[in-house]
Amino acid sequence: MQLYLHDPVASVTRPDLRLIGYRRLELTPGAAARVTFRFHPDLSAFTDRSGRRVVEPGALELRLAASTTDVRHTARLTLTGPLRELGPDRRLVCGTEVSEVPGET
Repeated sequence: MQLYLHDPVASVTRPDLRLIGYRRLELTPGAAARVTFRFHPDLSAFTDRSGRRVVEPGALELRLAASTTDVRHTARLTLTGPLRELGPDRRLVCGTEVSEVPGET
């Protein structure tokens, strides 16, 4: 599974989709698993016109996909608060967890 970030209204032109997390799964036929992605808003950061790395409040979309052309689910969210400049302590890792789905085989 892959997790992509889309920023439809950024103040600067950015790539349409950005891969922020992934987890490879090998399942037997009929098996199911739950994948949990945990990430910090710092992963939405970009370089603004003045060259600073910033997190900008506003609308974002998360897209859960098998590939860039095979999007399975889209979740819209809104980052709130002021524009924030990132320092060297920024968090740029998307953690993943896989757990069994009860009752599935």
